Amino acid sequence: MLDSQLEMTDKVGYLLLKKGIIDEDILEKALSAKKADELKGRRNLAQILVQELKFDHDIIFREVSVLYAFKELNISIPDLSEERIEEIKRLLNSKGDETRDQFLLHKVLPYSYDKLRDKLVLAAVDPTDKELTKIAYSLNIKKFEVNFLRKKDYDKLIEIIAPVENEYLKAIASSNEEINVELDETNLDEEELDAEINKSALVNLIEGALVEGVRKGASDIHIVPKSGKRAEIHFRIDGKLQLWHGQDNTQPEALMAVVKDRAMGLDRFERERAQDGFIQRAIDNHIIRYRVSVLPMVGTELKNKFESIVIRILDDRKVIKDLGKLGLFGYSSTAFQKAITQPQGMIILTGPTGSGKSTTLVAALYQVIDPTKNVLTVEDPVEYVIEGARQLKIGYRMNFEQAIRAILRHDPDIVLVGEMRDKETAETAIKLANTGHLTFSTLHTNDAPSAVARLYKMGVEPFLIAYAINIIVAQRLIRKLCESCKKKVEKIDKGVAERAGINLEEWKNYEIYEAVGCPKCNQSGYKGRMAIHEALFFTKAIRELIVRAGEEVDEDAVRRQSQKDGTLTLRESGLEKVKLGTTSLAEVLAGTMDD
Repeated sequence: MLDSQLEMTDKVGYLLLKKGIIDEDILEKALSAKKADELKGRRNLAQILVQELKFDHDIIFREVSVLYAFKELNISIPDLSEERIEEIKRLLNSKGDETRDQFLLHKVLPYSYDKLRDKLVLAAVDPTDKELTKIAYSLNIKKFEVNFLRKKDYDKLIEIIAPVENEYLKAIASSNEEINVELDETNLDEEELDAEINKSALVNLIEGALVEGVRKGASDIHIVPKSGKRAEIHFRIDGKLQLWHGQDNTQPEALMAVVKDRAMGLDRFERERAQDGFIQRAIDNHIIRYRVSVLPMVGTELKNKFESIVIRILDDRKVIKDLGKLGLFGYSSTAFQKAITQPQGMIILTGPTGSGKSTTLVAALYQVIDPTKNVLTVEDPVEYVIEGARQLKIGYRMNFEQAIRAILRHDPDIVLVGEMRDKETAETAIKLANTGHLTFSTLHTNDAPSAVARLYKMGVEPFLIAYAINIIVAQRLIRKLCESCKKKVEKIDKGVAERAGINLEEWKNYEIYEAVGCPKCNQSGYKGRMAIHEALFFTKAIRELIVRAGEEVDEDAVRRQSQKDGTLTLRESGLEKVKLGTTSLAEVLAGTMDD
């Protein structure tokens, strides 16, 4: 597209392209989405870049604000006076709940009011939002001015001005009722149990946990039975379990019954076998899906049939579509990009449960999906809906293995096999990759070279492993240091340096940080997680090593060759993040094994 044509078509796109914030491919995608949206007249290009293509909101809208001459409010939240905060609260609530809700829905705040000129200053994260005029006029103001407020500042300010309430927990707090439910296992009456559970606050407690888990950014909710009529609810945040609520004076079976009642696919009175269920809720205007796993447990009280429940939170807002946001860098990034742009071959992600393998695979898929390709996925269960892919439904009529065999007859171009569980699954997936299909899958091993040995031990032929696989990437998630409280390390401990295998003299040149802890990170010193990678790209030398394997693959030889090619181990990848000041030595040592 010519510059002059683009400038006339979309000034925002022209500006962002000229500044190097987006490239031509991204621009084409955004313009296509905008054209598809035109009939509805909903979104401009900046909104599409942020909402659909996951670009940083503040970077995009700062440029939009400059282009359309919106002033930017440069505020420091900690330095805001009590008077200013109280004024914003007063203006926000001055016209009732309906107007207040409109302000919050469109992420705009009445920042200040000049009585002499009867002029209101609105602070908006999206100053191009067409609804802002209606919202301003609802306050009966003659004049108003829209200023740009960075989203990160808005989010901090809204926590002070109008923190989101959990209506279920509020209902529990406003009720003086004590939660106390006891079940008589010897004479269990279904109607009586229904009445007991429904009249108690347990329903609000479980619904409150579902809401709070999403808002706190938890990946899982654990409901754990304890002896002595107690159950605990834990949230997994940044990879660590944290106690959220302890429920006393209630038999754990009652809490489990409430969860089962509120999920699809679970039998409340089945307490002897594992069960899998599903919950869906609209939370803060987003559909959130929950995967529920129930397992029977051994307890110290023989009369009770204890169960443990883990609820995985599946929030599509966390799906990453931009490969650049995965944390791949250097050789790993180059090798991965090269592997997924091949017309055929296999890309394998390896690592333990909860290491972000699915997130990386979905991001990679979004790089290669286009309308000319038939993309099929076989996952059990399906975690995220992938736009542009046909995701097979696994059930009692078609299991995982049957689905994998069936896709061979369904004319695929690109295939995602959720997990290679056994020899049959692995062989089918690798044959797909060997017969002209780009194939993505996962495997559970400690590092990339051991994935080769695992496939070999499964019984997959060495020549298939060598020539069907493009790359194996091992991945782990480590915690990021809290930006509000991290502290510079003045001197690295010798013992820590020895464990990490680093040269103290060399590391004196880097600014590294350690965790401290503050209210913003719940005193943990960490906030958020990021991925570290070990990329084993299948070069000619690697392929020859595998083909020549005798009784078993020489993992060490594969590892040495990959390091010659430029591969960083997981620990080395983590140490690079330490040098950047984003995590600590302690976190890398805790999250990776000795090389």
